[in-house]
Amino acid sequence: MHSEKQLSTEIDANVPTAARMYDHYLGGKDNYAADRAACEELDKVVPSTRRLALNNRRFLQRVVKTLSEEYGIRQYLDHGSGLPTQDNVHQVAQRIDPSTHVVYVDNDPMVLVHGRALLEQDERTTVIHADLRETDLIFGHADTKRLIDFSEPVCVLFNSVFHCIPDSDTDGPLAVARRVRERLAPGSFMVMCQLVSEDPEVRAFVTNFMDQATQGHWGRVREPKDVQTYFEGLEILEPGLVEVSTWRPDTEVAPRQLSHEWIEFGGVGRIPLQK
Repeated sequence: MHSEKQLSTEIDANVPTAARMYDHYLGGKDNYAADRAACEELDKVVPSTRRLALNNRRFLQRVVKTLSEEYGIRQYLDHGSGLPTQDNVHQVAQRIDPSTHVVYVDNDPMVLVHGRALLEQDERTTVIHADLRETDLIFGHADTKRLIDFSEPVCVLFNSVFHCIPDSDTDGPLAVARRVRERLAPGSFMVMCQLVSEDPEVRAFVTNFMDQATQGHWGRVREPKDVQTYFEGLEILEPGLVEVSTWRPDTEVAPRQLSHEWIEFGGVGRIPLQK
């Protein structure tokens, strides 16, 4: 299993990570030459990746705003949160209600360092260094117990992270989604999306490239039908499971994902109020 003690706290600047590559695509500064070089190679085959990353970030912000404003969610558990950027989950949610509690989870040591520095003065938000597959550790962590009341509705986020873990009966995306869902109160939400492609050559290239670049810290690019299985037993909010730039866009002229060699696909599911 994956435990906090087993995770390395050393930052290796020579091996790209998905979190730092994502940071580079979002215009951040918390990345290294190896991360930028990997992005350049990726762009040669899937040139829409930067736009995809930006659209995914906007999707996350719209989801949090919607759930905070329309459904009164005041607790968020964000798996694979990545490096802090502008308008993180806690910032979006706490603008609506400053009492909102947020727990970020990531296995990248750089996320831990930067996140904890950013959140030093915020008692309602924390960062846990853990693998997103380690459900027992995450839910049992002292900081999670301090900030999240799982007898009340909570939003659990798996935003653009399931492609980072391989298929497995016990630790694959479907198993993780089911394990987490069992622990949530009725009325809770699960936000899940990942990179998908209908093109088998694109799926094979990106999966192999990222697996080699990150030295095994990768799963695979999947198909839309794979993502649909994550939502079994959940009530899916409108507009359903979609390419994420089309999920409740702010305006009719909001940026759309123009290139479709691969897309970010998913949506928001709710645990039924009546079990």
